[in-house]
Amino acid sequence: MPSQLTAQLTASRSSALTGKVRAPGDKSMSHRSMILGGMASGVTEVEGLLEGDDVLATGRAVEAFGAKVERTGDGKWRIEGAGGFKTPSSVIDCGNAGTGVRLLMGAAAGYALTATFDGDGSLRKRPMKRVTGPLAEMGAVFDWQAAEDRLPVALTGGTLKAIDYVQTVASAQVKSAILLAGLNAEGVTSVVEPEKSRDHTERMLRAFGVEVGVEEMGEGWTVTLKGGQLLTGTFVAVPGDPSSAAFPLAAGLIVPGSEVTVEGVMLNALRTGLFDTWIEMGADLTITNRREAGGEDVGDITARHSALKGVVVPEARAASMIDEYPILAATAAFADGVTVMRGVGEMRVKESDRISLMVEGLRACGVQVEEEPEGFIVTGGVVRGGATVHTAHDHRIAMSHLVLGLAAEQPVSVDEPGMIATSFPGFVEMMNGLGGHIA
Repeated sequence: MPSQLTAQLTASRSSALTGKVRAPGDKSMSHRSMILGGMASGVTEVEGLLEGDDVLATGRAVEAFGAKVERTGDGKWRIEGAGGFKTPSSVIDCGNAGTGVRLLMGAAAGYALTATFDGDGSLRKRPMKRVTGPLAEMGAVFDWQAAEDRLPVALTGGTLKAIDYVQTVASAQVKSAILLAGLNAEGVTSVVEPEKSRDHTERMLRAFGVEVGVEEMGEGWTVTLKGGQLLTGTFVAVPGDPSSAAFPLAAGLIVPGSEVTVEGVMLNALRTGLFDTWIEMGADLTITNRREAGGEDVGDITARHSALKGVVVPEARAASMIDEYPILAATAAFADGVTVMRGVGEMRVKESDRISLMVEGLRACGVQVEEEPEGFIVTGGVVRGGATVHTAHDHRIAMSHLVLGLAAEQPVSVDEPGMIATSFPGFVEMMNGLGGHIA
């Protein structure tokens, strides 16, 4: 993988991509295994951990809160929890990890400690009140060090009271932060979601011995958790990340003659919205060898070059694929007709404003795109390429345009490619190993 100092990467039109690869460990589960392992009593053994920059930052934070964190092999980690977090001796630097900082604040809020959270330039631009607001309602105190709603912020935790929190926009990060704080709050904490967001926190809490209630409510649900429950160290097997698997699979769909298989991909129904959408677009996508790993359904996914057609993506699907819209937009650029993506305003507060950056990048590559406040519309056809795309330090923007460049008429370059390592170390090597041309 190029270093952080690499100025740019360029993807060039490739002949057929073929082969079998394994997706990196799921990023969401990797963060959670580190945090819950650090909060627990006893030892947690993790296999398949994503060893990307974001997760490693979370591991260092957990260690700063008093846990012992040790790498024992490739993707294998041992976390010895101290039965709770302690006041750290220095600032908790979460790097670029939005999931890491928000979940860590939720976890830390339940303990009698003070900690300052910070991150890199990109993370400092991301809003935090969506998490600190409900945590403050529970009794945590926040002291904004620079600008309100932005890092750095000092948190003082302890003596929390449970709340009943109703989300207006489904967010697994907000839900998870509240639930982690609720573990050490007085009373029963509940979170109501209008639509179902990923449920890895609920599943993993159960694996650590916590009782979590889930009540279906049409498109959404209510999650409840009683305070005072103790976490016990356990074994966590992390399956392949569907968000990362999307990139080699997308290349398989758009590069003529390709057939690419990604093995061991998580198939949690709340994470497969992109695959459902691709199939509706006419993708030749097959799933084999279905099985269970780490309490999650997994399988091997094969993508073959396909004649895609534009679709209207159901807005209710956004929560299950919010991180995958950039790569969906890249594949939609090669589809026949119009692909409509609405109800995805959440994309504007990710590592970057992903709507604006995808619109800007696709237009630079000759694709017709219409930007809306809460979404965008891509009209597919021949993709000219021939542009250098500004990524604003966003790994998914970079990878999406590099995949686009593998099938575009002219090469496509991206700036600041070192940030790809936050979620997908080895991305370039994997794509080139399949027959792609990225350098």
